[in-house]
Amino acid sequence: MTNPMQMPEYQCHKRVRALKIKRIDYGYRDADKGNPSWVCEIVPEDDNYPAIEVSAEYVKKHNPQAGGYYVVYENGYTSFSPADVFESGYTPCRDN
Repeated sequence: MTNPMQMPEYQCHKRVRALKIKRIDYGYRDADKGNPSWVCEIVPEDDNYPAIEVSAEYVKKHNPQAGGYYVVYENGYTSFSPADVFESGYTPCRDN
């Protein structure tokens, strides 16, 4: 059964911080010490910013991809957004 009634529309007005992703590096830290730990780093396109280490849980939940955006909301929540979705919903703030 389909519902012919349209759901309400919403417009996004959140302020976020975000960096476009150049690549994602996976590896192990301390492998030479016999106690390796899995590491994932998001490398921003803008070389002025360092790589951002993210957890395995972040990768599993958000499946970040090169070309998309690493996003941080005002409350500190981190996420991933595909480029087309992010760029159609956000524009740079004038006070940057």
